[in-house]
Amino acid sequence: MTRALLLENPHPNADPILAGSGLEITRHAGALSEDELIGALDGVDVLGIRSTTQVTERVLDAHPSLVAIGAFCIGTNQIDLSAATRRGIAVFNAPFSNTRSVVELAIAEIIALLRRLTVRDKALHAGVWDKSAAGSFEVRGKTLGIVGYGNIGTQLSVVAEALGMRVVFYDTAEKLALGNARRMTSLNDLLSTADIVTLHVDGRSGNAGMFGRRQFEAMRPGAVFLNLSRGFLVDYGALREKIESGAIAGAAIDVFPSEPRSTGDAFDSELRGLPNVILTPHVGGSTQEAQESIGNFVAGKLARYAGTGSTDLSVNLPRLTLPDSESGRYRLAFIHRNTPGVLALVNQTFAEHGANIEGQILGTRGETGYVITDISSELPVEAVAAIREMEDTLRLRVLPIQGR
Repeated sequence: MTRALLLENPHPNADPILAGSGLEITRHAGALSEDELIGALDGVDVLGIRSTTQVTERVLDAHPSLVAIGAFCIGTNQIDLSAATRRGIAVFNAPFSNTRSVVELAIAEIIALLRRLTVRDKALHAGVWDKSAAGSFEVRGKTLGIVGYGNIGTQLSVVAEALGMRVVFYDTAEKLALGNARRMTSLNDLLSTADIVTLHVDGRSGNAGMFGRRQFEAMRPGAVFLNLSRGFLVDYGALREKIESGAIAGAAIDVFPSEPRSTGDAFDSELRGLPNVILTPHVGGSTQEAQESIGNFVAGKLARYAGTGSTDLSVNLPRLTLPDSESGRYRLAFIHRNTPGVLALVNQTFAEHGANIEGQILGTRGETGYVITDISSELPVEAVAAIREMEDTLRLRVLPIQGR
C-alpha cells in the first residue's frame, strides 16, 4: 500500500502513524459527495473518514484496489460493510475512544435542560432579567431512561447514578446491569417511568425510525428527550409538536437525518427556534481528548493491517493476529469466501511449489474467511498466481517481513 486519503479532519496524530507504515498521506478538510469521492480515490489504498462521507457500493465498484477503510468515529453505517467485505476490504472504527466525551455531553445537557439554562441564557442576552425557579429541577432523584445499554449507555449509567439519579435501561440484547440500574422489559415500560429519555443505540438499518409519535406519546408528561446517537432514528417533526404542546419539556439533539458536509455550510431543522432545545452539530465525541484517542486508535489499526495483516477489532473481517515470525521472509494475507477446503487447497499449492510454511492462522466470519501465512523460504510466484486465480479468492496481499 502506498497512499492514504483522510477526509473530515481526523486528528493529525494519525499522520505519523500511517506514514510509519509507508503510506503517503493526503488530506481533505470536509466530506465528499459520492461522485467527488470516486474522483478522489484514484491511486488510494487506504481511506480515512468520519461520520459524514458515504462509502457506497458504487464507490467501491469504481475502486476495487482499495484495501482498507478507517472510520475515525464510533459508527460505520456510512460505509456499505457488505459491499466492502465482498471485495476483501478491511474496515476499522473506534468503538470506545470517544465514549467518555459523549457521556459528559449527555450529563451536561441533562442538567441544562432540567434547569432550563437555555431559556435563562436567551432572556439575559435579550436584556430581560427573569429570575425564577419555575420549571427548574435538580437531577438528583430523577429517573434516567437509557435506550441502548452499550459502551456509552453503561458508562452514562454509572455517572448518572453517582449524581444521585435512578437509572433504568432497555436493550434488545441481554446486558448486565451496572450499579443499581434496572433493566426494563420493554421500551414502553421505560418511557412511562423515565423523567429523562436518552438514545444510545447503533446505526443498523433496523433501528431507522424507531422513535416517533407513538413513543413520544408514551413518555411521561414534562419529561425531556436526548438523541446523541443517530439522526435517522427519530421523527423530529413529531418531537417538535410535543415540545410546542408542552408535553415534552425540552430536548437535546446532536445528530440529524441530513447533516452538512463541511464546517460553515448552511443547516436547517424543524427543531430550530424552539424553547429549551439544545442543538449541537454532531459534536458528542468532538473533544481534544477523544479525537486524539481516535486518531491513535484507528490509524494504529490501519497501520498494523498495512504492515502485518492484523485485523484485530476489524468491523467486518475475521479478527486475526499472527505473531511475528523469527525466520519468516514473506507474509501472505489471504481473504476468501468461506468455502470448505480453501485452506487445504492453499497449503497444497504452497507445497507443490516448494514453499515452506513457518506459521499460519485461519479465521472465519459469516461468509468470509481470512488466512495469514508466513513463508520462510523463497516465495514461488507461481504459487501466488495460482492462489490469486482461485475461484473463492477475494484479496491476496504479499507482505515482506524480514527486518520487521
